[in-house]
Amino acid sequence: MLAQNGPWQRPTTSFAAKVIAAVMSIPVGGTATYQEIAIIAGSPRAARAVGNILNRWNREITGAPCHRVIRSNGQVGGYRWGSSKKKRLLRLEGAID
Repeated sequence: MLAQNGPWQRPTTSFAAKVIAAVMSIPVGGTATYQEIAIIAGSPRAARAVGNILNRWNREITGAPCHRVIRSNGQVGGYRWGSSKKKRLLRLEGAID
């Protein structure tokens, strides 16, 4: 269940909507890279934009599975509540050791 932290606004672009749909489809225990999400969303060179969209989304919705998106080099990358919490969530889900 997703909880709103404030007034949720629908994605303002079709790219943002595709990013959110792609992230929502990552199963528990799975991960995808920012680059993979950008490719799925139809803009292969927009990995940084994916991160920006997820950062905004994470501020607005609690429970969004943004923690399942990692860097292409295998590092967990940024997370609104810190990388240690992101690692902890990924471990709990069985995505990392």
